[in-house]
Amino acid sequence: QVQLLDSGGGSVQAGGSLRLSCTGFGYTYSLYCMGWFRQAPGKEREGVAAIYTGGGKTYFTDSVKGRFTISQDNAKNTLYLQMNSLKPDDTAMYYCAADRVCYYSNYGTLSLTDTEYNYWGQGTQVTVSS
Repeated sequence: QVQLLDSGGGSVQAGGSLRLSCTGFGYTYSLYCMGWFRQAPGKEREGVAAIYTGGGKTYFTDSVKGRFTISQDNAKNTLYLQMNSLKPDDTAMYYCAADRVCYYSNYGTLSLTDTEYNYWGQGTQVTVSS
């Protein structure tokens, strides 16, 4: 089985940065799609970023483009989300997710639909104050 461990959350002021990590344990071979999702209180979970681990193709939701980057360190079985220029609207519980199959939207972009990811981390809280 696969286990994902999220870490790196915290409290920062607007304009600050955080780097989230997601380390995989168990049978992590062939987890070709990995992503980050977030859920704020009272809101639905939304996809933030995704990466095709086999080639590095990435996709970001519009609200974080230019501010967040997603990357992987295969030697450490770890996925990262570097978050810069943080805003209060970025406050949420952040979850990493993974699947062995990558799905694409009708526009050819990596999917940020949560139902298409089968493995999930426990979440790490990010709080951005104004």
